Amino acid sequence: MHSLKEIRKNTELFKKKIKDRNTNVDFKSLINHDKENRELIQKKEKLEQEKKLLSKKKDPQNFTKSKNLTNQIKKLEDNQKNLQEKINIIISSIPNLPLSDVPIGNDEKANKIIKKSGEIKKFDFKIKSHTELGNKYMDFDTATKLSGSRFVVLKDKLAFLERALINFMIDVHVKKFGYTEISPPLIVNETTMFGTGQLPKFEKDQYELISEKNEGRKFLIPTAEVPLSNLFKDSIVDAKKLPLRFVAGTPCFRREAGSYGKDTKGMMRQHQFYKVELVSLVEPNKCNDELNRMLNCAEEILKMLHLPYQIVLLSTGDMGFSAEKTFDIEVWIPSENKFREISSCSSCGIFQARRMKTKYKSSGSTNFIGTLNGSGLATGRLMISLLENYQNSDGSVSIPAALKKYMDNIEKI
Repeated sequence: MHSLKEIRKNTELFKKKIKDRNTNVDFKSLINHDKENRELIQKKEKLEQEKKLLSKKKDPQNFTKSKNLTNQIKKLEDNQKNLQEKINIIISSIPNLPLSDVPIGNDEKANKIIKKSGEIKKFDFKIKSHTELGNKYMDFDTATKLSGSRFVVLKDKLAFLERALINFMIDVHVKKFGYTEISPPLIVNETTMFGTGQLPKFEKDQYELISEKNEGRKFLIPTAEVPLSNLFKDSIVDAKKLPLRFVAGTPCFRREAGSYGKDTKGMMRQHQFYKVELVSLVEPNKCNDELNRMLNCAEEILKMLHLPYQIVLLSTGDMGFSAEKTFDIEVWIPSENKFREISSCSSCGIFQARRMKTKYKSSGSTNFIGTLNGSGLATGRLMISLLENYQNSDGSVSIPAALKKYMDNIEKI
């Protein structure tokens, strides 16, 4: 979320940056509401001062005057509350401002390929898709009976592979890169979802639970970024403890509203999927270095599994709501003959910290903290790439060397 003071001070800059993000924001109404709100506050404070002076005189004849002032103050408070709600609605819907090195564009067509790694294997036989290769262990029909479309039941060797990949990725991030493993709640409240930017803008994509009236709204997490980033909401962190780096492997739940008809076959786009998530809390001036570090951590998984991939710097029109800069890692999918996103690593600057009220203290002063998040990696898409890139002519799938110890040293599926 942005500071209203900063918007007031740099309105033209905000207008340009938000236009670059292909987002419409009614800045005119926001500025007018803000001006009117401050005028109401001044009037209210003036009346409160008058009432205070009257009460000091302790004159019974001032009772009527005092009561009138109370009514006027109450009316101003109600008007101010309504204005503040309008201001909050507009501000909470404004996305983060892109950094200066982010490509300006309407959509993914303006993204820039930064790096390619690994060789794309040439098969001397007709390749199969992940659904054909895993047919014995993937049951979409039963999942549809149980839950509906875009769910899958994984059995035996593929259930084993999914678990192995999660354990492998978490071990790499903990042992090699020093992340702290967290097992977070899978259900979070409304303020937690607001903190990372899922609400209110993306409410239709979320799975909301039915809860008791006095409990407030509850949601299934769309990514572990939500609970991990909020671990220190409403808190002040000692700068000496920074950077804080967390990793979690969790199920994720997304309605994918508006994506109907896209990637409906197989495991490419599911309503429930596992993902290993990385989150960092750092001093804001170290966000760029931490983003590059996080990207390297996510890359390492694909390097260890010898899967071809490319890194893409997203344009202003393709970035997520809370991001100021994002790199996507795209892994090679042989059956589609193209790269597909398997990770997004984003710096959010202090945008989320304002919403979460997360600060750090250094040299006696407190400031909002910098937050970053990234997939390290999305398990389902990693399985798809692994199955297809390691397939053999007889329909079996070889197990990569780095993964064998996590799968009882079996050679093939």
